[in-house]
Amino acid sequence: MNEYTYPIITGIVIGTILRMYMMRTDYRQYPTYLHGKIIHLSLGFIAASLGTIAIPSIMEKEFTAVTFLTLAASQFREVRNMERNTLTEVDAYELVPRGNTYIEGIAVAFESRNYLVIFTSFVVTLCYLSLNIWVGLGAAVVCFLIAKFLMSGSKLGDIVTIEKRDLSFDGAGLYVDNIYIMNIGLPERQEEILKYGMGFILTPKSFSVRSTIANLGQRQAILHDVSVELGVFRDSGTPALVPLIKRDLNDGRIGVFILPQENDPVRAEQVISNVPVLENAIQKPREKE
Repeated sequence: MNEYTYPIITGIVIGTILRMYMMRTDYRQYPTYLHGKIIHLSLGFIAASLGTIAIPSIMEKEFTAVTFLTLAASQFREVRNMERNTLTEVDAYELVPRGNTYIEGIAVAFESRNYLVIFTSFVVTLCYLSLNIWVGLGAAVVCFLIAKFLMSGSKLGDIVTIEKRDLSFDGAGLYVDNIYIMNIGLPERQEEILKYGMGFILTPKSFSVRSTIANLGQRQAILHDVSVELGVFRDSGTPALVPLIKRDLNDGRIGVFILPQENDPVRAEQVISNVPVLENAIQKPREKE
């Protein structure tokens, strides 16, 4: 063993542990299966190895080895494509799909987390070799805190006020509060909707938020997360039982109509509040550049 053996092992182990920490299966159920996790852990190990080996290569003036980082960037870009293609194929079989905007956000997250692993392994190895192992472990703690902060992101509850509202019919028109949702002509469908359905009004906390919650991808993410957490009272071929979100054109509020199998308004409000604000949906029209 030489002077680089323990720093390299430390950098790779810390980077791989960070990737494990960032890969958690939550109520959105992705990644779900063991084989999918193995793929991402393997890629995390490769990313940690690349970030770690870069420092000894620079110290030994083997600058050609650092060019592998460029190759890694192109390979991890393929991770985004892989996740996008996989989720798009699976999404076609969901009763309430995620939508393209949500899928793109997940794909970007998986790509970016590999870069965080490279950065962490790079910093830990640099601190270990430049100073000592304790400084390296301290740098690892800082990198974990940064990763935790970046993973948190904004939640819908941060930008809107959520209030439960009753469902009602005006003739064949279904309303959540005073927001029109859709037309339901069959009396039996109206009875099912009033029995199983729930309605919520999401009021933006600022003018800029109106554009964000108006985004169709953000709306679809709300419906998908609620349906995953609480179930959905529908099957294929029943378009009248599809959860929907419609917008009040006057003030930017949105009316959420859902049909959960578990009728728990408090839990439904919590799920809506925890829906991530999608990066591709964020717009701030009143902020100056």
